[in-house]
Amino acid sequence: MLSKTLLSSALAALTLLPSTSVAAPLEQFSKRDLKFNYGGEKVRGVNLGGWFVLEPWITPSIFDATPENVVDEYTYCQTLGSGEAYSRLSKHWDTWISEDDLHQIAAAGMNHIRIPIGYWSIIKDDNAPYVQGAYQFLGRALDWAQGAGLKVMIDLHGAPYSQNGFDNSGQRGGVGWGQGDSISRTIAALNQLRDDMGNHPAVSTIELINEPMGSSVGIDKVRQFYMDGWGNLRDTNLVTTFHDAFAGVNAWNDWGSGMWNLMLDTHVFDGGALQQDINSHVGSACGFGNQMTQNNKWTISGEWTASGALSDCTRYLNGRGVGARYDGSYNFNGASSYYIGSCENLSSGSISGVDPTTRENTGRFIEAQLDAYEKAAGWIFWTWKTEGAPGWDMKDLLQNGVFPNPVTNRNHPGQCN
Repeated sequence: MLSKTLLSSALAALTLLPSTSVAAPLEQFSKRDLKFNYGGEKVRGVNLGGWFVLEPWITPSIFDATPENVVDEYTYCQTLGSGEAYSRLSKHWDTWISEDDLHQIAAAGMNHIRIPIGYWSIIKDDNAPYVQGAYQFLGRALDWAQGAGLKVMIDLHGAPYSQNGFDNSGQRGGVGWGQGDSISRTIAALNQLRDDMGNHPAVSTIELINEPMGSSVGIDKVRQFYMDGWGNLRDTNLVTTFHDAFAGVNAWNDWGSGMWNLMLDTHVFDGGALQQDINSHVGSACGFGNQMTQNNKWTISGEWTASGALSDCTRYLNGRGVGARYDGSYNFNGASSYYIGSCENLSSGSISGVDPTTRENTGRFIEAQLDAYEKAAGWIFWTWKTEGAPGWDMKDLLQNGVFPNPVTNRNHPGQCN
């Protein structure tokens, strides 16, 4: 997921503008019994980020053990070579998430996990340096999820040539997805995923692609891809999840007529909000939840790209070698930032290490988002575990009493009333 802070605040802020769209009647006509009561029961879940798709800010130690040119999974495998990359990554795949983690997730009152995976783990790409092997661990994770009573959204997080240019797509830089055979290969990966994993009792939905940059790819091309991807899932009992392609949370009401079992995933981040006080953060979250209710499809926030954090200070959050907007050190492709506040005690470590006011405000912001997104179909927090990212690490937040446990508890009730 992250490095989505590379998205300009102007573009991200589009999601916070007031909506004038009016929701049409719901078109959720189930052709088969679904594995979860979407629309009737709230989605409450967490992402297992940084597991099968590397992100520098989630596991900085993996990147610190490589030369500085390594900024994503593509350059990681390219620089180390397939043998060494596989040796290191296979240990990571085997240990980063455990079966006990999933039982902890369920014990906190959640019912879903979202598992990001790259196309290269599903179908081999002889023209890219990625190494395979994560796919077998995905199968193991599904069995663990079933044992914990959790439903799984499998999320195609990285597509050929990158669908957004973020490091979380596997390859940081330009957006090449949509060119050449990239879409047909993406469809092939999705079909393989459907055939191999779609019948597993824990798998309730597949997300066709994470965060395609609609403005770069072309929104009509994205919509056609979504229609084709849905067509390959429509005769299953899986829900088809699709991201809003940064077109805005209310931009999809006029699409999907005659289709069924569609779920819209919208991600929330606004770089301009870093200077807001806590009351403004809460107000923005509640307002966004109101917008989500205006849709004619099941709508979730599948990543809180602001999560509980009130800054972008986490080390490597904006990418390896890129600073933070909050303390004015941001430097990427000529872009700059200005000082808002100090990143001391915010760039690494546990939420327990930040000052009491920040901890309190983090809890308020989290609960406001829980209330806001449950006005619609629900939420999936980003992310379960990090090597030390205050505000982003749900496991750490739960252990320190900042994230409500169970997740239906409230220390700050009624913020979105």
